[in-house]
Amino acid sequence: MTAVKGSPVTSTAPPPIPRAAGSFPLIGHALKMRDNLGFIDSLRETREPLVEIILQPGTRTIVVQDPALVHQMLKALGPSLDKGRLYEKLGQLLGDSVVTATGRDHVRRRRQLQPAFAHTEISRYVDLMRAEVTATVAAWERGRPLDVHEAMVGLSLDMLAKTVFAGSLDDAVFRRLRSNVSVVMSGVGLRIMLPDWAERLPLPFNRRFDRARAEVRATISTAVDELQASGHDSGDMLSMLLRAIDEETGEPLTGYQICSEIFLLAVAGTETTASLLAWTLYELARNPGIEARVLAELDEVLGERPVAFDDMMRLPYLDRVITETLRLHHPGWLVTRRTTEETRLGEWTLPAGTELAYCQHAMHRDPERFPDPLTFDPDRWTDAAQEPPPGAFVPFGDGKHKCMGDRFSLTEMVTALATMLRSVRLELDEGQVIRQVARLTVRPRALRMTVRPRAGDGL
Repeated sequence: MTAVKGSPVTSTAPPPIPRAAGSFPLIGHALKMRDNLGFIDSLRETREPLVEIILQPGTRTIVVQDPALVHQMLKALGPSLDKGRLYEKLGQLLGDSVVTATGRDHVRRRRQLQPAFAHTEISRYVDLMRAEVTATVAAWERGRPLDVHEAMVGLSLDMLAKTVFAGSLDDAVFRRLRSNVSVVMSGVGLRIMLPDWAERLPLPFNRRFDRARAEVRATISTAVDELQASGHDSGDMLSMLLRAIDEETGEPLTGYQICSEIFLLAVAGTETTASLLAWTLYELARNPGIEARVLAELDEVLGERPVAFDDMMRLPYLDRVITETLRLHHPGWLVTRRTTEETRLGEWTLPAGTELAYCQHAMHRDPERFPDPLTFDPDRWTDAAQEPPPGAFVPFGDGKHKCMGDRFSLTEMVTALATMLRSVRLELDEGQVIRQVARLTVRPRALRMTVRPRAGDGL
């Protein structure tokens, strides 16, 4: 008998993997994917550990819904799996990077980039992040409505640009970069889900995306070339990447490699942080008691001084608020993997080339693991006895492909929230209902809130 990667072989044949309802010849579940988030969420109602869906003609994708199987896929099987179509397409659109790499290539790239996300480096970024938040909040007009998600996208881009390009871009270049990255972020999620031929159509959407993508890459490449030529260490993430060494060749990263890493970080990192900040502000506005507890903790820990890196571990309630946002409003709605050889997952033997996927957004709302799942309750994280089983709560993934920017992202969020909440209060209109939309991330649609001053705001 040939050995199969994964679980031990069992003598009893497993049940067949059911296909989700609503599939049609040639187009699979394309019609269902018009409401992509609703469709993926609805699969949970089958209570099946694995469900087959058809996203591309001739390609079956197995959605993994059982936490134990998700845990096995990410931990035990992680090193032997490819990242699948989603990441493959992301690499085609934005360039190969640690986000899209697999196997030994992923391990090598991760080691190259890890110093840029080390504790000591992140601690130096906090002052830059806080300065951007302070400037952004000061520009908000009190008493006027604010498009919160768009404001958080802008803020996240500003924070990222200052930590990556501190001193490397002049204002005009930065404004163009900010605008072009926003265009790419808006379009990349749709392009990932469309068939490859659709992006070659001469449509205004495609031309705008292609132009913005080319300009972002050109801007980053120019910044890399100029910093290399100057020999100056500006203390930002770009300087760190220029010092990184390829452990196999002993050579520094090429300009193209650095450009691809920063491009993926700018698009994926900015969009996820912006969505999480917007959802957190929304939930605090809906839950004034929770907001009051956050403010009381900030007053107790910080007093009159601004938030600093050493405070990151001294704000446990704010940490639970962020954790609950990661549960209820996780920005990831489909994460893919692909088998590279015949693989045993639980009871099932899957052939090489099988597309796998899991949905954090749906898993984190499963009532079997999270009682009253649609209620925003930071205190659910105080009881260790209610901690979800492995694989049920994976906000940053798990295993060898776990997000390496998790501490960076959490530091951004704590810094932004601790600074914003003490300056302004964002107010929802009475009866306002905010809907979700899944593009590259799950984000709020049309989240508009009125900016109100806090006591002592002075504006």
